[in-house]
Amino acid sequence: MASSRENGASAMEVDDSKSDPNVQKFSINVLQLLKSAQMQHGLRHGDYTRYRRYCTARLRRLYRSLKFTHGRGRYARKAVTESCVTEVRFLHLVLYTAERAWSHAMEKRQLPDGPNSRQRIHLIGRLRKAVKWATLFSQLCSVKGDSRTSLEAEAYASYMKANLLFEQDRNWDTALMNFKSARAVYEELGKYGDLENQVLCRERVEELEPSIRYCLHKIGESNLQTSEFLHIGEMEGPALDLFKAKLEAVMAEARTQQAASLTEFHWLGHRFPISNAKTRVAILKAQDLEKDSHGPAAESLSSEKRLTVFDKIFAAYNEARSCIRNDLVSAGNAENVKDDLNGLDKAVSALLGQRTIERNQLLVSIAKSKLTKRREEKNEKVTKPEELVRLYDLLLQNTTDLCDLLTSGRDQKPEEAALAEECALKTLVFQAERCFYLALSYGLAGKRVEAYVLYCRARSLAEEALQRYDSSGSSDEMLRRELKNLHDESRSNSCIEHAKGIMEEFKGPENLSKKISTISLSGTDRKLEKLLEKLDVYESAVGDPSVKGVTHIAAFPPTFEAVPRNPIVLDLAYNCVEFPSLESRMKKDKKGFISRLWR
Repeated sequence: MASSRENGASAMEVDDSKSDPNVQKFSINVLQLLKSAQMQHGLRHGDYTRYRRYCTARLRRLYRSLKFTHGRGRYARKAVTESCVTEVRFLHLVLYTAERAWSHAMEKRQLPDGPNSRQRIHLIGRLRKAVKWATLFSQLCSVKGDSRTSLEAEAYASYMKANLLFEQDRNWDTALMNFKSARAVYEELGKYGDLENQVLCRERVEELEPSIRYCLHKIGESNLQTSEFLHIGEMEGPALDLFKAKLEAVMAEARTQQAASLTEFHWLGHRFPISNAKTRVAILKAQDLEKDSHGPAAESLSSEKRLTVFDKIFAAYNEARSCIRNDLVSAGNAENVKDDLNGLDKAVSALLGQRTIERNQLLVSIAKSKLTKRREEKNEKVTKPEELVRLYDLLLQNTTDLCDLLTSGRDQKPEEAALAEECALKTLVFQAERCFYLALSYGLAGKRVEAYVLYCRARSLAEEALQRYDSSGSSDEMLRRELKNLHDESRSNSCIEHAKGIMEEFKGPENLSKKISTISLSGTDRKLEKLLEKLDVYESAVGDPSVKGVTHIAAFPPTFEAVPRNPIVLDLAYNCVEFPSLESRMKKDKKGFISRLWR
């Protein structure tokens, strides 16, 4: 009875303390605090290692400032309980411990080849640690924090629990419940507070949505196809990294299943059998990415995202080429297999060359848009004509390589010849564009003669390209329009440079006479005053030896000049020459009788 009374009294004391308005309640804007720390310390670029080190350093500072260390000698960990939370930094201590465990798990997830079985066990263990500390943080905030802090801590703990179940590939209904609970809290919090907090809450709701839809898909309550998740995972944010890793695994599994039906690769009338499963998966991945970059949804993508898609296409095709070349090494003396593999390698290389040309053309269009807006937007980086000249040099090298690849081989089909002709036309167009921007750079430098000649050359190349376009019967009206505009601009700019050159030639003597007429000995120029003061003073060219001055005879030390030198001759044939024996011609020493005895 006594013990029960004591328990009841203690419970009443706790209740009274909770209801006491004088008890200090701490306030933490959890989402805003974590988002700021993550963006400033690595997660803006997905660097979880840097963020984990920041959390470790932050915890070290908190332990020292709170004098909450674990002893100098024998380690004795101190538990963070409700009684020791006397200020808000104790809550920060628990929160950053959870963040450190979570970032360590995400660091293991981002390994190049993915985590192996042992690393995956470590990853799940760190996520369990994150769930443990997040739960403790929620419990402490429910007692020591205000209502908003308690609500945010509860959402944070639910999010960590859902991440653990999401990574374990089990209990999808529980994971879905935790994701929905976190989403509901952030939706409610997004209706109040300042504008920055509302934006952060809405962003977190959008980041949680793909994971919720994926859980519904795994449970079977969603009609989404696997390919539709690619469009869901286009958003960025730390909350989506686990989802993207899971999505990549699902897409790899789907491609592996589709690769079983891919037995041949069709390219310009050729059919090449594919026997290696890795080659099939890599080609399927590249084809899926090409659909995204060339489909109707490609127009809505920004230039940066399209460049990222091109990089992924290059990685997929390079992986396919490496697999093909490994098969060539292991093919042995099988000529039929080698011919098929060489043809497949040629086809993949040609596709890689075409995508490289498309990517460089995208870079040219980005540079041209910045070139035309160089005076309107002062904060944006200005594109110089020399940068476009460099890009067109790359395009010319790409088209030359592709033409050489297409014209190599014995049996050339009409499709290959048509593509080679198209590459030759593109080469002529790129030459005209390069010549135009080279002339523009000379014009900006004030070299009128060079600019005029280059504009005339660009116009002649554009005319030749238009004639070849009309003779080829191509239906690309955009290319014809670009050539026509290039021809007209080259003609107009050549006339402008010609007129500017004539004006400068006629105005040259007049400007010179104006400058000479404005020279006055009574001016206010300080140099001119010094010159007038020293008219009666003779200064030696060598100068006074007692005064440190500059000698006016010649520059010392003299400038370096290139001088010819004797060529270096390496006698490589000396070691291979066999010289005749000359022992018969050598003088022999005459020895006496006694010397013979001592031999």
